Amino acid sequence: MKALSHLLIFACAACCFAAQGPKHKSLRALAMGNAHVAIVDDKEAIYYNYAGLNQMGRLGNYEKFPETGYYPANSVDVRLNAGFAGPFFEARRIYNLIDDLDDMYDDAERDAKKSSMSAERAFADSLAKHPEMTKRINKYDHMLLNIIAKADLEVAFHNFGAAVWVDGNVAPYVDGGIVIPYFGVDTFYVDAVAQMGGAYGITDNFAVGAGLKVAKRQRVDMVRIDVSNFNSMKDTLEDRLKDAADVAEFSELGIGMDVGMLYQATREIRLGASCNNIFFTELADERIMPNLTLGMAYSPRYLNRNSAFSRKVNFAIDYENAIAHSRNYKTLSHVNFGMEIEQVLLAFPGYNDNLRLLKLRLSGGFRGGYPSAGVAVEALRFIEVEFATWGEERGYYTGQDESRVYMVQASVGF
Repeated sequence: MKALSHLLIFACAACCFAAQGPKHKSLRALAMGNAHVAIVDDKEAIYYNYAGLNQMGRLGNYEKFPETGYYPANSVDVRLNAGFAGPFFEARRIYNLIDDLDDMYDDAERDAKKSSMSAERAFADSLAKHPEMTKRINKYDHMLLNIIAKADLEVAFHNFGAAVWVDGNVAPYVDGGIVIPYFGVDTFYVDAVAQMGGAYGITDNFAVGAGLKVAKRQRVDMVRIDVSNFNSMKDTLEDRLKDAADVAEFSELGIGMDVGMLYQATREIRLGASCNNIFFTELADERIMPNLTLGMAYSPRYLNRNSAFSRKVNFAIDYENAIAHSRNYKTLSHVNFGMEIEQVLLAFPGYNDNLRLLKLRLSGGFRGGYPSAGVAVEALRFIEVEFATWGEERGYYTGQDESRVYMVQASVGF
């Protein structure tokens, strides 16, 4: 155990002061503040801590594995997921603002032709005569509107897990500018990842895990369009989308690995540690900084139940990105904590290993100081719909500038 601990630390410390690696958006984990490195009792172990795969096939069997405590059974996890996030209401308001500014600029151009002043000067005069437009510009000035799309194919069972997933993010914004307001895209990237790994139980209480991953990252340069050429926005964005489609060309791949450990201290307390995104090669011409995370999970025995109407209650706290020094990370930036309660509402007791008809999960927590929450509904053990919201820091220090994400995901599988 001591040797593996040293491996985690030294492997991560070797790549300090580098870019962040691919981050899978697991809605169950993000809904509870992304505190998950010691929970990992299902397919999420693929992304957070491979050692957790050793729990699958053991949970829920209190007679054979009393050290794992009371949990609903979960022997196999196969899922196909698709998710989307977007600031729908803000995007509509900003589009209306840009459209109004475009109309105002067209009017300014017509006025400029009738006089000796430039179109920019005429536009500035028009803004001065419409203070309500200036207030609208200031309200949405440089507000990043994160739009996220994801798709995953996952399979996990006792001591093995694999996944293929794609995560795309685009963050447009409107800037008031000095003279002419403009529309821009701050972030535009696509990550495609294939990974697989396994776990090994050294004792009934202690497991280790490791996995390999192959990743492709496609970035697109920032886009900027001012209101004077607003009509060309569609063509410009289509050109950038063609650039992003190059993610399917696998000429430059990043090769990396994840390692982790999990220790069942008592029937109710688990300790976990993982170091993810240890890349041996550069990804999109950037050296990747691994993510070293330490965590603890508490699952009170008296709240969990293994019957057909099973219940799972977890509390967790993580210290994430322990070696990150970029962007002036503060202690609170690393701390995640949260809780979840999962309850089977309808079931056929004793039929097909207690067939679940309807299951509900509620979650909440804090990720890096920002609140998170989520709800998930599963029907017939086959269809699941999840919703989660969390905050991400886009400023230089904790609490400076929150980017709020609202994401919905649909899954099929068993």
